[in-house]
This record gives sequence, structure tokens and C-alpha cells, in this order.
Amino acid sequence: MRLRLLQGRKFAFALRLALGEILGSGKGKAGEISPFQALTTALAATVGTGNIAGVATAIFLGGPGAIFWMWVSAFLGMATKYSEIVLAVFYRTKVKEGMAGGPMYFLERGLKLPLLALLFALFGALAAFGIGNMVQANSVADAVRATFGLPPLFTGLSMALLGGLVILGGIRRIAVVTSALIPAMALFYLAGAFLILFTFRAEIPAAFGTVFSAAFQGHAAAGGLAGAGVLAAWRFGIARGIFTNEAGLGSASIAHAVARTSHPVRQGMWGMLEVFIDTHVICTVTALVLLVTGAAFSGLEGAAMTVEAYSRGLPGATGQYIIAVSLVFFAFSTLLSWSYYGEKCFEYLLGGRGGKTYRLLWVLLIPVGAVGGLRAVWALADILNGLMALPNLIGLMGLSGVLVRLTREYLGS
Repeated sequence: MRLRLLQGRKFAFALRLALGEILGSGKGKAGEISPFQALTTALAATVGTGNIAGVATAIFLGGPGAIFWMWVSAFLGMATKYSEIVLAVFYRTKVKEGMAGGPMYFLERGLKLPLLALLFALFGALAAFGIGNMVQANSVADAVRATFGLPPLFTGLSMALLGGLVILGGIRRIAVVTSALIPAMALFYLAGAFLILFTFRAEIPAAFGTVFSAAFQGHAAAGGLAGAGVLAAWRFGIARGIFTNEAGLGSASIAHAVARTSHPVRQGMWGMLEVFIDTHVICTVTALVLLVTGAAFSGLEGAAMTVEAYSRGLPGATGQYIIAVSLVFFAFSTLLSWSYYGEKCFEYLLGGRGGKTYRLLWVLLIPVGAVGGLRAVWALADILNGLMALPNLIGLMGLSGVLVRLTREYLGS
């Protein structure tokens, strides 16, 4: 409200800015990676299993109307993501190995609440091992085993080797890899989806109609909550939306904080686009595929529903292979970015030390996750991941005056 729906008013400006800077390096400006690399690093963490399995789960539990509320939460989340990135860049600081920023820094330096900063860093450092490491490794191992018959341990060791080559090189190497991987894997996944939507193009208007009507009247998918009403659609749509785009958690601002940019607001605009791409584009395409093929009413849940949709829409086993390969690359890229998030939180807790130790431990735990070890940690990590939002959102509210001032300073309105 204080930004006066900036995500709507300045969306065209954000697009023009991104198109103008997409191939630029930002050299000569403070920071470690280009604005585009910061975007792809953050997208690597958000574009993942939530886009494949999360959308299907939202429909299964809340009916097709959940997609509408996912859109609403993402629209609001565009402003949240913009805000946390602007503050992260504004309050970033130089550290031993370059530059660092994120909620822990604007909570300490801006809001003068070091205890909240420590809590965020603690939650982030621990949650990363679950949601960003072992869960992702297990998702890849399951997909590879089901599709190609390879044992989880082999997959885990391979991921540890490949991931180690990237992660041990720090943010610059992660950024280089994600800037090439994210566009390629997104286009690969969307290509299959667009082929299906072209085949079922006559069903697209009815699919949108189902989403809008179910959002306000309630309509459960087969096998979902019997007679799921508006409340279920609202609850699961918002929950899955936040899960996939991470707006409000503060995690993505850690990557954007080290971008080479001339003003915090410029990088904040990239954050708005990040949420739009993740939820309004990729999640919407997934939802339409589920609805037009009828897989949304098959009684299946999660990734199995999406595999069913692609299998119905594409010949032979093509759909199954597209989902399996997409899951592998989506989860692997998430693992790369979350390693950096966790490392920066860990370094903050130790006063700038321990980064290399955290990277090594991260790589060693990848095979553990692949074979299904420490499952109890996963549930705890989900809780810690949610707890990251609390200090972050307190920081956004407390520093909203600074945020508005910076926005008006750059945009003039």
C-alpha cells in the first residue's frame, strides 16, 4: 500500500530495464555478479519442484480455484520481493570475500535489532540443509530411479561431484552456471507444455473459466478435499504460491544483494520479474496443462499428476522423460543457490568465517539426502524455512519508510 501498487504501475518499466541490462555485466559498479546473474541465481532457488509438483498439489487439495489465489499471492509477493531486495542492496556491506547482504544485514544495520538478524541467519543456515540440499537431492534421486533405473547412491555421488565443482567456486561460479542453466531448463520444460497447450487449445478458455469460477464458488479436484470450498482454494493457493516464489522469506535478497547495480531500486525491479516469471508464467502454464488434459481430475497428486498430464499430451514416454529431466535440473539448480544462501547465513553467525567449511559440509550431505537419510530433518527444515519469514517481514515493515524514500528518490513517484 505504501508503494501504491508499484508492481502494477512500474511493471512495464521493470521489463524495459531488464531488457536493457540483460546482457550487461554491470562492470564499474559495486557488487560481484551482474544483475541478470543475480536474477538467475535467485530463480534457480525458486524455479524447482514447486513449479511441477507444487501446482498439482494446490489443485489436488484446493481445487482449480487455488490457482487464482496463487496468482493473487504472487502479485502481492512481487512487491514483497522488490522490497526485501531494495533493502538488502541498500544495507549490504563489504566482507572478507567480497560483499554480503540480506535480511540479517538490514535487520542489524537498518532496524538495529541484532537479535532478529541472528535468528534469521540461524533459521536460514539450518533450513538450507533440508529444503535446499537433502530434499532436492532426494527428488532428483527418485526421478532418476523411476525413469532411468539408476540407484540413488550413484545419483547422490554424481550430484555431489558436479555440485561440488560449482559450489566450491563460490557465488561467481554459481552465477555463471545458473545464468546458462536457468534459461535452458525453463525453455525445455515450457516447450513441452506449449506443445500440449497447442494440441488442447480449444480447452484453454474453459480451463480459465474453471479457475475463476472455482476461486469464488469452490470446486475440488478428483481425489482432493471433498467439496473443497473457497477457503481451501484460498489457503492452498497462497501456500503453494509462497512455496514456489519465496516472496517474503528473504532468501532471494541474499543473492540480489551482491549484484553490480547503480541503485537498490534497479535491482528490486529484477525481483518483481523473478516472482512474475516463476508463478505467473511457469506455474500458470503447468496449471493449464493439468486442466486441459484432464489430469487435474485424475485423483493423482503432486509430480505424478504432472507426469500424467504430460503423458496424455505427448506421444509415448516423451512426457515422462521431459518431467524427469526437468525435475533433475530444477532441483539441482535449487541446490546450487541454496548452498550460497546457507553459507552467507552461516558466515554471519560466525562473524564472516566458516564459508568454506559450510560448502564442504553441504557437498558431503548431498548423497545422504539422495538415499533418503535424515528424513526427520526435512520436516524441521520446512518449519525453519517458514520461520525465516518472521524476522524478514518485521524488517520490511519497520524499514518501510526507508523503502518508500529510496523508491521515490529513484522513480520520482
